Amino acid sequence: MAEIIQRDGTWAFDGSTVRIAPGPHRSVPLFRQTYGEIAVPLEAVAGVVYEPERRRGRLRMRLREGADPLLQATGGRLPESADPYRLAVDADRSGVAEYIAEEIRHALLLDQVPREPTAGYLLPGPPVPVSVRSSDGTVSFDGGQVRIDWADTADRVKRATGPRVIALGDLVQVEWLPNSGYEDGFLRFVTRETGFSKLPPERDPYALDLWGSVRRDLLTALVAAAVTARLPHPSTRTEDASAGRRPATAAFPAQDGHHDVLLRRLRELGELHRDGVLTDEEFTMTKTVILRGFA
Repeated sequence: MAEIIQRDGTWAFDGSTVRIAPGPHRSVPLFRQTYGEIAVPLEAVAGVVYEPERRRGRLRMRLREGADPLLQATGGRLPESADPYRLAVDADRSGVAEYIAEEIRHALLLDQVPREPTAGYLLPGPPVPVSVRSSDGTVSFDGGQVRIDWADTADRVKRATGPRVIALGDLVQVEWLPNSGYEDGFLRFVTRETGFSKLPPERDPYALDLWGSVRRDLLTALVAAAVTARLPHPSTRTEDASAGRRPATAAFPAQDGHHDVLLRRLRELGELHRDGVLTDEEFTMTKTVILRGFA
């Protein structure tokens, strides 16, 4: 067993799995603390390196493309401090860091682990159900559907559409960009009907606009990863494209009571329009979104 324990976390390698656990120190970001321990199978690893510096070095692990739904969902845009595959190492522990990196590289060589993209996810992603409260609203995922409940501070067009419920089978992909504090981020759920929508995140009823607490909004990556883990792997889309096939789609019958909910939403929308809360353009756009959501 090769192991290194640091303030930011612990890496332990037993020859087949690298176990990465966040440290208990208050400097460890809330995202890492919430994401918890990760068990990385050796076949998911593309490489590992230790980067020495004068005061604190860094252990960095690179995973094979397509192995981890978290990396797939976030596209390498996680802040460095929140990256679970990076460990800050004190200078006096550099020898241990070099040793564990060499042990992982040696195992990769012995097991002849390929570096090519994977055909499926090798890590499970966050467990469900998962729910996160962001600056724009609360987003939840139970493994079968996504639900967005808008906050009072959300755009009035979003609030006029009511809670957004999206079946997993209707989703094509998830787009995520973190709130940096200087620029807003977003979490967008792309469906077959909204794939060509050009609405900005602050007005898109299928997206959460992330503009508040960077620490809290970063947790939306948990939902993005949990949903991504349960969508078709990117390699299947590549295979469909190379074969000239369109990705398979499924039809979902309306659930009981949807017709009554639809009528109520449209009636409320009409009242907001008559009272001058919504402009003609906002009314038309929101009505279209509601009808699509109940199609």
